[in-house]
Amino acid sequence: MRRADRLFQLTLLLGREKILTGDWLAARLGVSRRTVYRDIGDLSRSGVPIEGEAGVGFRLRRGYHIPPLMFSAEELQALVFGARLVQSCADEGLGKAAEAVLAKVDAALPAQLKPRLEDTGLQVPDFRVSPEIKRALRELRGAVSGRLRIAFSYTRGDGAVTDARVRPLCLRYLGGTWTLGAWSESDAAFRVFRVYRIASLVVTGESFPVERSRELGEFLAAAHRLGAGA
Repeated sequence: MRRADRLFQLTLLLGREKILTGDWLAARLGVSRRTVYRDIGDLSRSGVPIEGEAGVGFRLRRGYHIPPLMFSAEELQALVFGARLVQSCADEGLGKAAEAVLAKVDAALPAQLKPRLEDTGLQVPDFRVSPEIKRALRELRGAVSGRLRIAFSYTRGDGAVTDARVRPLCLRYLGGTWTLGAWSESDAAFRVFRVYRIASLVVTGESFPVERSRELGEFLAAAHRLGAGA
């Protein structure tokens, strides 16, 4: 890594508003602690307001704004590919957010790099998520982030239709389909539901508490046993 790139990365790391030790920074940047201290000294002398001291840790002074970012070709590819992937398989709200991210990046790029936003050499697969699934995903995202109970009817693999009342924990795109990971209050167990089999979805507005053994961490630990859902 060029020294200029390392100094920029160091500035970004220090801008997280956390106290970071010299040892942690050295490990992250792949250099010695002595090199980190020297770089911090050079940044400080150039006017970057770094607070802290050796043996305690460092961070940027609160309120300091890092100059607009520059991107490498691979970083631009990652940004564009990720944004286009979101637009292809996620709901309309996330799709618009992805487009807004690209617009902000475009506004910050110098003229010579702008064409790379349109031509990254990477093609995004068309997942053709239906409008109905996209609407459901938006409601489910809100329920997951708001910790709100939901109720719906669900068509199982054998064709039987059941009613479910669950605590939504996460949305995952697995095997070409969106799935909902949840604690089912109906079954008193973790369940995986395929979103395209969910109907009559209702976000109840009732929040659910944090309870050990019914949270995302425990769900993920059990997820390999649950498969992609019934």
